[in-house]
Amino acid sequence: MKTTLLAVGKLRPSYREACDDYLRRPRRYGPIEEREIREAGRAPNSGLRRREESARLARALPAGSQCVVLDRSGSPWSSEQLAQRLERWRTAATPVSLVIGGAFGLDPDFPVPGSSRWSLGPLTLPHELVRVIVLEQWYRAWTILRGEPYHK
Repeated sequence: MKTTLLAVGKLRPSYREACDDYLRRPRRYGPIEEREIREAGRAPNSGLRRREESARLARALPAGSQCVVLDRSGSPWSSEQLAQRLERWRTAATPVSLVIGGAFGLDPDFPVPGSSRWSLGPLTLPHELVRVIVLEQWYRAWTILRGEPYHK
């Protein structure tokens, strides 16, 4: 099962280092790729910026993948619930795309049909930190499925 992380913007060095660590760890369970989508920095306002970045993310989505959109209004999943979803996708051999918007979030119309909306909770988090948290939770879900000690 292939995983693609699509995220707007480039990471600052401290976040890059943490992200690279959590990108490396789950590779022993299956391929995982990160794609950084260019920010729409020249857009005149936050609404147009969200719309432009969301369109770029939509174009970068791998065909046929289960799209998981990180969204504050989505459903909160525990690590165990994420592991259960991961197991279903793995069993069905469904590629998964994890989608993280930029500093201003995603366009409200972004979620593609059939996508899941995952919330990390009601906190407002920097999108760079969200990338690290999502990758850490993805790795944790794999360790839960494999019965490895990391998740304890």
